[in-house]
Amino acid sequence: MNWNTTAKTSIAVMIAAMCASAQAGNNGVTVSVAAEKTKLSKSDDVVVKVTIKNTSSSPQYVLKWYTPFAEIEESLFKVTRDGVDVPYEGAHYKRQAPKATDYYVLKPGASHTTKVELSSMYDMSITGAYSISYDTKSLSMFNDEMSGNKKAKKEIGEMKSTPASLWIDGSLPRGTLAKAPAPQPPSTMGLSFTKCTASQQSTVTAAIAAGLNMATNSDAYMSGSLGARYTKWFGAADSTRAAKVKGNFASIKDAFANKPVTVDCGCKKTYYAYVYPSQPYKIYVCKAFWSAPMTGTDSKGGTMVHEMSHFTAVAGTDDWVYGQSGAASLAISDPNKAVDNADSHEYFAENTPNL
Repeated sequence: MNWNTTAKTSIAVMIAAMCASAQAGNNGVTVSVAAEKTKLSKSDDVVVKVTIKNTSSSPQYVLKWYTPFAEIEESLFKVTRDGVDVPYEGAHYKRQAPKATDYYVLKPGASHTTKVELSSMYDMSITGAYSISYDTKSLSMFNDEMSGNKKAKKEIGEMKSTPASLWIDGSLPRGTLAKAPAPQPPSTMGLSFTKCTASQQSTVTAAIAAGLNMATNSDAYMSGSLGARYTKWFGAADSTRAAKVKGNFASIKDAFANKPVTVDCGCKKTYYAYVYPSQPYKIYVCKAFWSAPMTGTDSKGGTMVHEMSHFTAVAGTDDWVYGQSGAASLAISDPNKAVDNADSHEYFAENTPNL
C-alpha cells in the first residue's frame, strides 16, 4: 500500500470534527469513522471515511487484514439499524498464519485516512436510522515483537471507534423485517463443481471425503471424555462450551454427508479458501489449497472443515486467529472465543500431532 495516497493531516482533522472522537485502541492505535453523507436515498452508496492513528510514542505494526486500506476481506464494522444489528454479508477467508510482511507500520503520530463503501457488504435497503462503527478484534491484530513492545501474555488486539450516525431512505419501508438468510438447498447429498478441471474435481472430491472423516471422528470424540485434544484447541472444559463444540461438529458432519456442497475452483488469491456465511454450502478454494497435504496440519480436508464451520446454517464460526500457535494461545486466553474460531475447529479435527 502507498500511504502517500491517503488524505493529509488537515483532512483527518476535519473528519475528526465531523464525528465523535474515537475510542483508544490497543497499543495506542485509535480509529474514527465519519459518514460522507448523513442523509441518503435508496440510490446512494453508503460511504464512510475511516482514520487510523498511532497516538503512542513507538511504531505499531497492524495486520493488514484488519485495516480498510485495501480490499476488505473481513467484518471490520459494526452496523445497526434502529438498534438492531445488520449482519456482514462479505466473505470469510482461511489464511496462513500472518508473517511480518502482512503488517503495516504506523509511525508515532501517523494518521491515515481512506473511504469505504459499505452497502455492498451490509444490507442497507430498509429505511431507518443507522449507526456505523469500526469494530474488529484479533489475537494477531498487532505485532508486539516487531514494535519492541513484547508482552508477557499475548492479548486480543482491538480497533474500535465510536459510531457515526446516518439516516437512509431505503427501498423498503421502516420496520420491514430483514431478509431471511438464503434458503438452504434441498437436503440431497451430492457434490458439484464450478470452474474446476477434471483433475481438480478429483482432488476436491478426496478433500471433501477427508473433511467428512475428520468431522465424523471429531463428533465421536466429543461424545466421550474430554482430554488433551479438547483442551489444546478449546481450553478448559466447560459444559456449555463443550456442548457448543459437539453441536458444531455434528452439524459439520451432517453438512458434508447430507447437503449439496458446491466447490468453486476459480479463486486466484494466495489464501486457502473462503465462503459467504449466508450462502451455504458453496466453498471457494484458492491457491494455497492446491499445495496443501490431503490430511495433517493446514490440509485440504481440514480446510473444508474450516470453511464448512463458517456457514451460519452450520456452526457460524468466526476467524479470531489463524495458525496453530494462535489457536493454541486463544484456547488458554479466551476459551469462549476458541469455541467460535474456525481454525480451532480445523486443528482439533486434523489432530496433528495426534492427541
